[in-house]
Amino acid sequence: MSALPDDAPSEPACAEPAYAALFAARYDDWLAAPNSDATVEFLASIAEQGPPGPLLELGSGTGRVVLPLAARGLTVEGLDASPEMTARLRAKPGGDNVRVTLGDFSAPPQPPDVGRHALVYAAGGTFAELDTQAAQRRCFASVAQRLRPGGTFVLDSHLPEALATVGKGTQPVPTPGDGFVLRTRILHPAHQRYTSDYLVLDDGRMRHVRVSFRYSSPGELDLLAEFAGLRLVRRTGGWSGRPLTDTSTHHVSVYELPA
Repeated sequence: MSALPDDAPSEPACAEPAYAALFAARYDDWLAAPNSDATVEFLASIAEQGPPGPLLELGSGTGRVVLPLAARGLTVEGLDASPEMTARLRAKPGGDNVRVTLGDFSAPPQPPDVGRHALVYAAGGTFAELDTQAAQRRCFASVAQRLRPGGTFVLDSHLPEALATVGKGTQPVPTPGDGFVLRTRILHPAHQRYTSDYLVLDDGRMRHVRVSFRYSSPGELDLLAEFAGLRLVRRTGGWSGRPLTDTSTHHVSVYELPA
C-alpha cells in the first residue's frame, strides 16, 4: 500500500477489528501488496536452512504469504486478531489446510506452542502495528518462547529516516484490483509513531480508515531482540535480499534463537 518498491512492507497487513470488518472482503483488490513473490522466496530459503518444524506468520491476514508457502509443501500456521481476515484466508484454495489461531501475537504462547516453531515471521509492516514499545518488547519475548533452538524470527520495517523524507505526505497507492486508494501519512516524532489515513473510492463511494503504527530504528529492534534472548544474524535492504545501504527505505531483519 505504500509507494515503496514491490518488496517493501505494505500496510496494514492486519489491523484493528474495525478496519478488518470494513475492508476484509476487498482487501486483496485494494490494499494487498501486488507482489509477494520475493517475500515467499526469502522465507522459504530460510526455512530450508533452519531446523525442522512449522512456520508461523504473525498477522496472517488474508493469506498472501502463508498460502504460497504452504503450497510449497511447508507446514505454515497463522496468528491473527481478525476473524474477518481469517475467513478470507480460509475461503481460498488451500486455506482449510492452514491452522490459524485468533489472538494477539504479542501475548505469550500457550503450552502447545512453546518451543514449537522453526521460523516465525511478520511481513507487510505488521510488526509496526504494535504501537507501543512495551507491546513490541512482549512480541519479541513471545516469539522467543515459540521458537525451537536455532529457529529464526524475520520481520520487515521502514527505516525511520526514510519515513521522515520519502515516506510522508499524500500519494496514490498502486492497487492490484479495481478502485482507487489515496494514502496520507503523518509522522508524530514526539511519540515515535505515524498514522496512515486511507481513502478508498469504490463504486462511487468513498471509505476512510486510519491506522496507527510505531516505527523503530534497527538498533532499537536489536536491543528488544537481545532482551528476548535473540541475536541478529542478517539484515538486508528488502525481501529481495539486496544489501542494506544508505539509500534503503526499509529493511528485513533476521534474528536467531541460539541453539
